[in-house]
Amino acid sequence: MRELTPETITDAVLDQMATTPDARMREVMAAAVRHLHAFAREVKLTPGEWIRGIEFMTAVGGMCTPERQEFILLSDTLGLSALVNGLHDSTAVEDGTHTSLLGPFYRETSPRLAAGSQIARTVKPGSECALYGRVTDVNGRPLANASVSIWQTGADGLYDIQESAASTDYRGVFATDADGVYMLRTVKPVGYSIPMDGPVGGMVKAQARHGMRPAHIHFLVGAPGYRELVTALYLRDDPHLADDVVFGSSGDLAVDLDANDPGCPIKGLPSIRFDMRLSREGAADKTSGRVGSDPAAIVKSRAGTGNGQSPAAAPAAS
Repeated sequence: MRELTPETITDAVLDQMATTPDARMREVMAAAVRHLHAFAREVKLTPGEWIRGIEFMTAVGGMCTPERQEFILLSDTLGLSALVNGLHDSTAVEDGTHTSLLGPFYRETSPRLAAGSQIARTVKPGSECALYGRVTDVNGRPLANASVSIWQTGADGLYDIQESAASTDYRGVFATDADGVYMLRTVKPVGYSIPMDGPVGGMVKAQARHGMRPAHIHFLVGAPGYRELVTALYLRDDPHLADDVVFGSSGDLAVDLDANDPGCPIKGLPSIRFDMRLSREGAADKTSGRVGSDPAAIVKSRAGTGNGQSPAAAPAAS
């Protein structure tokens, strides 16, 4: 019988898991074990710290509902979502518009709206603006009838799903016209704090971090034969553009609110223009999925693995 010590336990675990039939699961789990064991050795993890870590992860799971995904928020604030996003970007066959985070507040059930519609139910005086742009391929050829899904916070810095699971506000899905143009009315986005009332917020407070996201609007854009684009625009004048708590902002996605844009197709309003270029679809796009999901879809997908199928082998939520 092998004597297990802090020096030999890692190899023993890897040997036992070597029979895993799924090659990708075997690769991922072996790397996870090696790095987790190395982490514990490096910091000389104590039993009390180990238990506190388990309590923290249990609390994160306990906050997850069809309306709130605390684990995605944790991944975002640790920079893991941005890292996975960057790794996914490197598989693109062409260099299109850079991606940003889907975030924990995306919903698959956004309403389809006509061009020029207002996505906000209530518009405070002086807050309304136009949002428009063109969706093209990387060579500038317009993509007609591309799907452009948009969502953002309200003037109070909250998403509709945070206020009421039954409400739908500040969201809409639009189609581009023959010239690849999308246009809508919305309100100027505001910077906001991530939810600080849960375990992730407690972690951020303990690290003396501000917890703020710069003002932004989310996009999910798709067209047949092209790589799905998950991105966001960020207002250039936001004070937290350079230190976004979830590491999602970047200078190439920064835009300005223009009070007098002669090219805006919706007249009489200050406007934001945001053009996007889609890469052609590659082989990796058929299996890799996107970084993030509707919180309700994650709960539904997890319930579907109750037949003994491992989560690693289950299909990714779309």
